[in-house]
Amino acid sequence: MQALEKRLKREVLQNGKVEILASSSWCVPVQSIDVTYQPVKRLKMDLLMKMTLLTFQQAEIANADELSELLLVEELFIQDLLRNLTGTGLIEKGEMYYHLTSKGMMQLENGIYEEEQEQETQQLLYSACHEVFLPVDIDQMDEYDELPDLFRYASEEPDGSLTFVEEELIEVLQNSREPEEEGEEQTVITEILSKETQQINDIPCLEFILYDRDKDLLFARVWNTLLSQWDDKLEKQLVEKEVVKWREYYLKA
Repeated sequence: MQALEKRLKREVLQNGKVEILASSSWCVPVQSIDVTYQPVKRLKMDLLMKMTLLTFQQAEIANADELSELLLVEELFIQDLLRNLTGTGLIEKGEMYYHLTSKGMMQLENGIYEEEQEQETQQLLYSACHEVFLPVDIDQMDEYDELPDLFRYASEEPDGSLTFVEEELIEVLQNSREPEEEGEEQTVITEILSKETQQINDIPCLEFILYDRDKDLLFARVWNTLLSQWDDKLEKQLVEKEVVKWREYYLKA
């Protein structure tokens, strides 16, 4: 941490008109949350599937043999297709005939076939100080022998009190996935199956209170060790809350 602080001081002092009035270190709490979700592969519906669904929508079909004769397609292909459509919930068989489910009608109308993939679990990191999910992995955090005190404006919320709407979690998870190549297939997240808050991680930050003599400007720089970058969100918080106090304390006549 000392080596990092020295490097950052050299960086902020590169502008010879700026001086460091004070420096300190503290931790921001970051909540880890394990989210289990259902990904779905979406692909353009092929012609045979579309014709099959249209046939069930418009005609009374009791078995694969009838459909095979109507569509002039090998019965083995039809049997496999019926198993697939039944298993994915697009069709079901009543007392006598097959018919489309509401899911099947919706996918036929959109021309998009959705195929559920294996469930996945991902850990997300939420910072109440930033009011956002951080786009990093906790494994990226360096280990420190000693941690400084908690950030003076850190949230006092107890562990487990955070709540998130499903749409917000889906958006964060979707944005964190590797971008796919353009094509007819796309994997999307449709449902959050469970979410479980884990531990709170203390993330060290280095704070510098700076003064630009030429501009008569007081400002802060905060280095976030998890993000490995200057944290403008925390800098803005400090300036909004403390700039008047800094001027009175550090620049008094």
